[in-house]
Amino acid sequence: MHIDQLREYCLSKKGATEEFPFDEETLVFKVLGKMFALTSLKRWESGEASINLKADPEYSEELRAENNSIRPGFHMSKKHWNTLYLHEGELQPKLVCHLIDHSYDMVVKGMTKKMRDSLLSM
Repeated sequence: MHIDQLREYCLSKKGATEEFPFDEETLVFKVLGKMFALTSLKRWESGEASINLKADPEYSEELRAENNSIRPGFHMSKKHWNTLYLHEGELQPKLVCHLIDHSYDMVVKGMTKKMRDSLLSM
């Protein structure tokens, strides 16, 4: 998966936006202002592509046990975030997209009813 494919997929999610709230290299994808994915452009450029995604804590444990390239979130809550080390070549694009969907869904699920309703009307 290339950075352009990752970006396009994340932005295809309803209400998704992109920004650089931390610095000029950390690309963050949000839904209604809530972060669901982030990645370092500098790491992509240096051949060390990775992405941080939110996940259900129990599912996170399963993913980490089954995939060497999925580890506790780098600079994130280790309970709720995973880092997918894409450059290691283990993870198939289909799984990465599934995990982006899961992260997005987790964030939407945690929103207020009013926020979820506004997302549905988009």
